[in-house]
Amino acid sequence: MRSRPRSRLAAYLGATLAPVVIGVVALPAGPVVPDGPASPPLVAAETVGLTLTPAAAAQAVYDRMTPAQRIGQLFMVGGPATGIGSATMTAISAYHVGNLILTGRTTAGAPSVRYIAGRADTLTTSSATAGVPLFIASDQEGGYVQVLQGPGFSRLPTALTQGTWSDTTLTAYARTWGTQVMRSGVDVDLAPVMDTVAKSFASLNQPIGHYQREYGYTPSVVADKGTAFLKGMQASGLAMTAKHFPGLGRVTGNTDTTAGVTDTVTTRTSADITPFRAAVNAGAHLLMVSSAYYARIDASHPAVFSPTVIRGMIRGDLAFSGIVISDDLGNAKQLAAWSPGARAVGFISAGGDVVLTVNPSVIPAMVNAVTARAAADSVFRGRVQAAVMRVLTVKAHYGLLSPRLPITGSFGAPTKTALQRWLGITQTGVFDSATIRSLQARIGAPVVGVWGPRSMAAMQSYLGLYLDGATTWNTRTVAGLQRYLNTQL
Repeated sequence: MRSRPRSRLAAYLGATLAPVVIGVVALPAGPVVPDGPASPPLVAAETVGLTLTPAAAAQAVYDRMTPAQRIGQLFMVGGPATGIGSATMTAISAYHVGNLILTGRTTAGAPSVRYIAGRADTLTTSSATAGVPLFIASDQEGGYVQVLQGPGFSRLPTALTQGTWSDTTLTAYARTWGTQVMRSGVDVDLAPVMDTVAKSFASLNQPIGHYQREYGYTPSVVADKGTAFLKGMQASGLAMTAKHFPGLGRVTGNTDTTAGVTDTVTTRTSADITPFRAAVNAGAHLLMVSSAYYARIDASHPAVFSPTVIRGMIRGDLAFSGIVISDDLGNAKQLAAWSPGARAVGFISAGGDVVLTVNPSVIPAMVNAVTARAAADSVFRGRVQAAVMRVLTVKAHYGLLSPRLPITGSFGAPTKTALQRWLGITQTGVFDSATIRSLQARIGAPVVGVWGPRSMAAMQSYLGLYLDGATTWNTRTVAGLQRYLNTQL
């Protein structure tokens, strides 16, 4: 796996195509037949013959965002994996929140998740997020912690079991698991767990050992097996998250359900930091910070509020330049003594980037607090600006700042070309027999090279749409396909 994976869209572009870059990504040269009324470009300037770097693409998007839209990129809001509710939708549409985590459990399978992801994507309007897509995340670790289940998702064993496999086997399985997750419309996995738990302590360790979330009992094994999992999952295009820095393997309580959780063992140079460094070196673009106290690192602050942990250890010692994301700041008992607004401000002040809350009801207070502090405090305002740029740069890296397919419901050449990019076949803009066969194979329809009622039913099932008896492409199904392709390309 390259240390800098290509964007999702660029991964499908043929090497022989002459690029014309509009905004962020290289598009095939030649005329484009619009599906419907033209949509305004995400970036006004057109540059010919030059592909923007992720940083340049991020800067271009940053410059056209409002202050509220920029701040919204610093939040990840929770919504049930069975269907996001009104509070979550309001967080995105009214408070400009730029990231979503699917929470709880779903056993409905991949089609249901595809539908939810596609619908969530439609909330990212020009007024809500300046047209910037959501990072859609979930916890797909294995064992007791696997949010996405049902048809289309393999049942993952615990990390402890995964850690007994060879690196080659684990990476191969993880590549398959990652493809399943990516094709469901989820593009961030909040995994792997890189915490080390001693074997003698595992039964007492509530957050990790109790659920067999560790890959082994020594830092070297965790580093080896955790990165094997990470490499396989990210080969599918997923952005991966090493967690929970600087480690939850030395505590007894679970910060989600207990206050005062403190690690009295780990130091800034402990061997338990090794797996996190390995994950960063293996290409993790997100790193999640624990909410525990670390008495021998910074006894005065939980790690999520600690400049020593975030600016000193993560940015300094690990030289990590990606997204620092919090553990849950919405419901965690460990942080109940702080108001929601203070939690968000404290995390960003310490150097964090994305405030994660599984509870959408606290978003207004959190966003308002960050907005007020940014207006009053120039130092904090600078931290916000830097954090937004880091988020947008990683999004650009994964292709999320590229122009998107308009949702028109018309099965025109641009939609057919995007479909062919997704299938990884020659892009002709024509729905020919080769495209039909490839699509039929992808969605589990009989591979006959002719598109008919059975293929339409399979397509609607794949997209999580109810079956309406259509015999050919109709507006409803095409719109569903366009929403889905926007989560893939």
